[in-house]
Amino acid sequence: MAAQVLAAEGSEGKEGDQTPRQPVNEYPARFISGLGIAVIGIVLIACGVVLVVVASHQTGALQGALIAIGVVIFVVVAVALRGLVPVVPGRARVVQLFGQYRGTIRDAGLKWVNPFTERIEVSTRIRNLESAQAKVNDADGNPIEIAAVVVWEVRDTANAIYSVDDYAKFVAIQAETAVRHIASSYPYDSRGSGALSLRDNADEITSRLSAELTDRVKSAGVHVIETRLTRLSYAPEIAQAMLRQQQASAVVGARQRIVEGAVGMVKLALDRLEDEGVVELDEERKAAMVSNLLVVLCSEQATQQVVNTGSLYS
Repeated sequence: MAAQVLAAEGSEGKEGDQTPRQPVNEYPARFISGLGIAVIGIVLIACGVVLVVVASHQTGALQGALIAIGVVIFVVVAVALRGLVPVVPGRARVVQLFGQYRGTIRDAGLKWVNPFTERIEVSTRIRNLESAQAKVNDADGNPIEIAAVVVWEVRDTANAIYSVDDYAKFVAIQAETAVRHIASSYPYDSRGSGALSLRDNADEITSRLSAELTDRVKSAGVHVIETRLTRLSYAPEIAQAMLRQQQASAVVGARQRIVEGAVGMVKLALDRLEDEGVVELDEERKAAMVSNLLVVLCSEQATQQVVNTGSLYS
């Protein structure tokens, strides 16, 4: 029984060790305006210089005291000025103290924080990423070449710094992975089946690509604004064969439309002739007329007209 309890505790400990670390979410850092600190620092430096100059004209203990005070002022000012951090628009500063996250500064301007902290710069501007041209097999097994452009930005600077090693490289790799997965999940062409395809349903495909990529990079604090396919084509080794197949499908479709229109026109002509009593035709003559009209209407080349100078039945 005791062995079972120890085994259960051991398994719980192992499961606890496998629990993923909770992400660090962004929050504002503590800071004050750095302009006043900079002015005070300049004044103190001037005072230290004056003390050193005055000490050079003194002797004895007074000289040593003035020099010591001047050195202390220089050291204090140097430490204090180290806390100044300029923040430009479109860039944030992640504040870190002894390896612990202490907030993010997003307000532009000269700020002052704890001089012992480390300030990591993170770009919050909108970026474009164009994925490398990938060669993938689509859902039908045909090799295609595909590439996409991704518009993204950093929304959570803490996750961008602490959740992944290099968030820009992470986004690039995940974008290529998402493009390959989407390309292999759908056929290049639906061939009239009505199913989603890469070529015929670009808007739906890009929206699904955006959704998948957003889910992949959200752990890095990145927000995907938009994705667009920039290249989509068959691979060179099958491009000619697929082009012939598309041309054949187009010809068949065009022929089908022509035949449908021709049959309608022939039916209309026969009905009008019969309704208006222009001429009465037996079934054999109707068949001949239908044949002649279909030849005229469906032929790709101009037909030669033959004038019948005899009777209708000769």
